[in-house]
Amino acid sequence: MSDSNKENPTHQQETLDLSIALLERPSVTPDDDGCQDMLSERLAQAGFDCEFMYFGDRDKTGEHAEVKNLWARRGTADPVICFAGHTDVVPTGDENNWTYPPFTPTIADGYLWARGAADMKTGIAAFTVAAERFVANHPKHNGSIAFLITSDEEGPSINGTVKVIETLEARQEKITYCLVGEPSSTDTLGDIIKNGRRGSLGAVLTVTGKQGHVAYPHLASNPIHAAMSALAELTNATWDNGNDYFPATSLQISNINSGTGATNVIPETLKVVFNFRFSTETSEDELKAKTHAIFDKYFKDSQILENHASYDIHWKLSGQPFLTPEGKLVSACQRAIKAVTDVDTTLSTSGGTSDGRFIAPTGAQVVELGVRNATIHQVDEKVEVDDLGKLAQIYEGILENLLLD
Repeated sequence: MSDSNKENPTHQQETLDLSIALLERPSVTPDDDGCQDMLSERLAQAGFDCEFMYFGDRDKTGEHAEVKNLWARRGTADPVICFAGHTDVVPTGDENNWTYPPFTPTIADGYLWARGAADMKTGIAAFTVAAERFVANHPKHNGSIAFLITSDEEGPSINGTVKVIETLEARQEKITYCLVGEPSSTDTLGDIIKNGRRGSLGAVLTVTGKQGHVAYPHLASNPIHAAMSALAELTNATWDNGNDYFPATSLQISNINSGTGATNVIPETLKVVFNFRFSTETSEDELKAKTHAIFDKYFKDSQILENHASYDIHWKLSGQPFLTPEGKLVSACQRAIKAVTDVDTTLSTSGGTSDGRFIAPTGAQVVELGVRNATIHQVDEKVEVDDLGKLAQIYEGILENLLLD
């Protein structure tokens, strides 16, 4: 990174101003509320070709609302460095519980308080300022710079990044390096970057028995009793041991539901919701096969016969695990962080899923780097004001490391 870039104070004010402008818009998922229009106007002035992509149909219930996405690109050559992020935020809950109104960005005690401050409108603002300043300093840069911004990350994620990527793939438009602006830092800016994520495989188990009176169990089949041994084995199973980048695959049961509301009735059905967060040491198919093998040991009949119970599992894959090993993108990030903050970055694959899971399968190198994540999705979400300009400097440094080297 150039010395003049490190010493230039305008990153801070420009990033703060754009952050506030974005945070003032109550863009609760999947509503973009004009955020992407604001970004496209600025990017167009910096020489980006901006394209809006709309997916989904708005129905009366609002459950499948039309989603707005922005794809902006400057340049036609490789490599393509893409900044990816989302303008939608999670609901605020009871606004009376907030110290400051969640959509009235407030600077207090060294923090910028607002819904979306950490997750992830300040990251988008830093992206934008970094790109503007880089282009101003290097108008004839190598390669291309792109933005992929969605308003369907905090919701079902079915009409956002995944659909944009499908469109880009169909027209053979490839991303080389992708920087996702999710809040990755833990204790200080840049101390953690995510160079991969575990896969997420969800399941809804339904065990069907036969309803009856608790005083006459021989005339019924209790699905709770039928499932207990299988669930015990499921939760105690070792799925893999992880590797140098990933912890061991884990399973967690998040909900168990049964009963009719009466204390003297054996219920007919039991529903159990569980989820795997899995490493690259195992696969979706292997997890499914091992789970079914466990349940098949205890449920021998595919249908209810006399007093026997049966089971069924509905699976949903939310994302495959992905990993960007140490290489050009990781190195570019580490060097840029070191130049701005003097922090030695740690690589991590912990946490939940992000839209990086839709981009990595195309062959792109993907890294997540953003502000601290201590208050994401919480009441009184906030981010350190002093980190905003530094983050923009880091992003600009990454552009320099990848497009000027």
